[in-house]
Amino acid sequence: MKAVICSQYGPPDVLQIEEVAKPKPNPNQLLVRVAASAVNSGDVRVRKLDVKGLMKIIMRLVLGISKPRKPILGTVYAGVVETVGDKVSTFKPGDKVFGMSGFDFGAHAEYIVINQNRNVIKMPANASFEEAAAIIFGGQTAIYFLDKLKIDRKPNQKILIIGATGSVGSAAIQIAKYYRADVTAVCSSQGQYLVNELGITDIVLYDKESFTSRTDKFDIIFDAIGKYSKNECKKLLKKKGMYKSVNGTEYASEKKQQLQLLKELFEKNAFKAIIDKTFRMDEIREAHWYVESGRKKGNVVLRMGE
Repeated sequence: MKAVICSQYGPPDVLQIEEVAKPKPNPNQLLVRVAASAVNSGDVRVRKLDVKGLMKIIMRLVLGISKPRKPILGTVYAGVVETVGDKVSTFKPGDKVFGMSGFDFGAHAEYIVINQNRNVIKMPANASFEEAAAIIFGGQTAIYFLDKLKIDRKPNQKILIIGATGSVGSAAIQIAKYYRADVTAVCSSQGQYLVNELGITDIVLYDKESFTSRTDKFDIIFDAIGKYSKNECKKLLKKKGMYKSVNGTEYASEKKQQLQLLKELFEKNAFKAIIDKTFRMDEIREAHWYVESGRKKGNVVLRMGE
């Protein structure tokens, strides 16, 4: 099968398309023919080993000292079950599934093996493969952090979402609206159209004004791009207000329940797949360059097996 191989840490040029052995499922695994994946900020950070200080040492221990221990990167996938192991009871060949492989990676390939008990479920009935792949990373990350911020505790909480047009930020807007929160979004003038499309009218355009100059207070501040510290935001928090950033030491763990919520919301047309650009597998370098440029709005999808 064809796969994207990252043989060392570095710029997008380190990525190569190579022929590798097709994986074989063990008794508890399913073999999925990957139709679509995505390239997100997490993929870029792994490829570059873009972490600082003590975290760089920790991440080298986790990912590989001098190069990725698992050279096929990619964490999100949508595709069709081709075969299943003898002990698989929840899936069958032909099922359309989507999920996240986490630190097992392997999604930027024509095939991936996944344990039936891991982060995989059947796709939303009304989703294309590209849409299913696009909602996973941002959606699960947003659900994780907003759950930690107790977004479901009561309706009408005032929330400030910084970086509202990225994959995580655009998902956070939609999840916050699901929990009936009062959303204020921070984005650039170029991203205003997207935030408006998601139903948000209270918008701070950071290229025209600083959100820190606002005088209103928020129950929740969520930095979906990890550029601002709690200290920079604290004057905007209510007395018992809560702050979270994707750039902290906290890792957004993935659970099936998060995928299930995304599936249910998508099937109810309460969650949209925001796709900026779509690339073929052999355009993986271009996809990484585009994500790294910081210009993307929503998600960058990767079509596999073409």
